Amino acid sequence: MPLVEVDMDEFLVPQSRRQMRESAVSFAPQTTADPMPIYDLNRPISCGTTTICMEFEGGVVLGADSRTSSGPFIVSRVTDKLTKVVDNVYVCRAGNAAHTQALTDVVAYHMDFYKMNNKGKHPPVELAANTFQDLGYNYRDQLLCSFVVAGWDDIKGGQVYQVPIGGLISRLPWSMGGSGSIYVYGYMDAMFKEGMKRDEAINFMKTLLGMAISRDGGSGGIARVALITKDGVERMTFSEDQGNLPLFRK
Repeated sequence: MPLVEVDMDEFLVPQSRRQMRESAVSFAPQTTADPMPIYDLNRPISCGTTTICMEFEGGVVLGADSRTSSGPFIVSRVTDKLTKVVDNVYVCRAGNAAHTQALTDVVAYHMDFYKMNNKGKHPPVELAANTFQDLGYNYRDQLLCSFVVAGWDDIKGGQVYQVPIGGLISRLPWSMGGSGSIYVYGYMDAMFKEGMKRDEAINFMKTLLGMAISRDGGSGGIARVALITKDGVERMTFSEDQGNLPLFRK
């Protein structure tokens, strides 16, 4: 039997471009130009994540997945989305990454300045949240960013503040954001209890992150958790490889 002749050029052309070339043959007049369109740098890109903050007895617990996505591509699998503002205050960021990073750096500068003027005393969590709110409101027409500010101080204990786009501020017992949050809002509404103990809060956070990672394509990797109490910040990670992150794929 004679061998079938194969056009090797077709193997050297990326699949996506080859498919577009085939569709162009069926639906468009033949042209000599390459049908692959120029990538539009101004096109909005879908970026997924899951961030959760909640109060418990004695402090707050923050959690997030570690996947950074840019449309259909996974840019990083080990991103740390729990950002330190000052020793007793952390923030979860959402929106334009450059905008959120810039605002967080500005707020961190103000909080360090507060510590210097107050003999090293930690700033109130509400002060940090109000600083985020003030900057977000003043530059609402130039910036695209929202925050969940969480921490502990000796005035009000553990606190969670939500600062959405536009500069509104609200203190809530819990707050979450990102594409993965839509999969766990109902579970949070049904199962959250005020005044949870430390271990109970950690296990609850692990379950929420496991649900989001299992169902949301924009969330994945490992689960990063931070506890902020009067004793300081305790960081921990959970993953499927370690066997301590509940997943729900069955």
